[in-house]
Amino acid sequence: MIEKINQIIENLNGYGFSVLVLVLGVLEFSFGLYKKRWNKNEKWVDIACFTIPKLVVRPLVAYYGLKVLPAILPGLKDTFSWVPFFWGFIIIAVADDLTQYWYHRLHHEVPWLWRFHRTHHSASYMGMAMASRQNIIYTIFFSQTYLTTALVYLGLGIPAVIVKGIKGTITTLAHSSIPWDKPFYQYKVLHPLAWVLERTISTPATHHAHHAATTDDGVGYYKGNFGNMFFLWDIIFGTAHISRQYPKAYGISHYEGDQWYAQLAWPIFKSKVPGSELAADGPMVKEDVPLQSHQLYRPDKVEEPVDEQVDASFQLQPVKA
Repeated sequence: MIEKINQIIENLNGYGFSVLVLVLGVLEFSFGLYKKRWNKNEKWVDIACFTIPKLVVRPLVAYYGLKVLPAILPGLKDTFSWVPFFWGFIIIAVADDLTQYWYHRLHHEVPWLWRFHRTHHSASYMGMAMASRQNIIYTIFFSQTYLTTALVYLGLGIPAVIVKGIKGTITTLAHSSIPWDKPFYQYKVLHPLAWVLERTISTPATHHAHHAATTDDGVGYYKGNFGNMFFLWDIIFGTAHISRQYPKAYGISHYEGDQWYAQLAWPIFKSKVPGSELAADGPMVKEDVPLQSHQLYRPDKVEEPVDEQVDASFQLQPVKA
């Protein structure tokens, strides 16, 4: 019975997430998300980052799970199979997401690590493609991937499948250009739920702020909001910024379109853009430059900041918890 349930959950996880990505993709293109900003180079970056890691990372993780773990942890397979589903779910969710929070945060705060994560922030648009837009080396060394695989080996397979599905859905929706969280801020009856929601999981407003090109407007905050599935980590560790508004510009202010292969596999391949952080003689971290009016990105279907429409009695000032 357990095996049948596990098989059903795995199928729903795979097909369900694929359907979600397809629907979001159709909606984002219908709303004119990428406009003229999705040029040939950016298309190659997004497509390569979406497909190639699946051909490289998945076999590595599979080898680790099937060969390495039995060799270094002999006799411990399914040791935790007695753990009830609820507690297994909590263990996997916390171990996976908390590890990723710190992995992500360190790549923003340690200069020599930044260039491995830079690809995720280089696009001047937001959309579901951003969820997988990563340098392949950054992806290979995802510490939480190997920790979660080890926990599955120890007997927490079913909780891991459920967590994977939920986390994939939350992170994709947080990157999406569709502002599904706006109704929670616009309608007073939903305000209490909004307060809990935005402090628990990543939402478009909080995660879009992390992808902003500047922090000068009080909305963008790429120096924080590191949470992936749970925004709670930012609240706990003091890196949260909540404004309930959306940035006017996304990406990196000094980005000049580094070649897709350099963004995918730096430092194996270097950028040909002079002075780029990914160039052979480039700096680890380049200073931001003032944004010009033509760099401000406004999707057709995204309205003005919703705080202006919210009941004044419930308006929030930006929070850095």
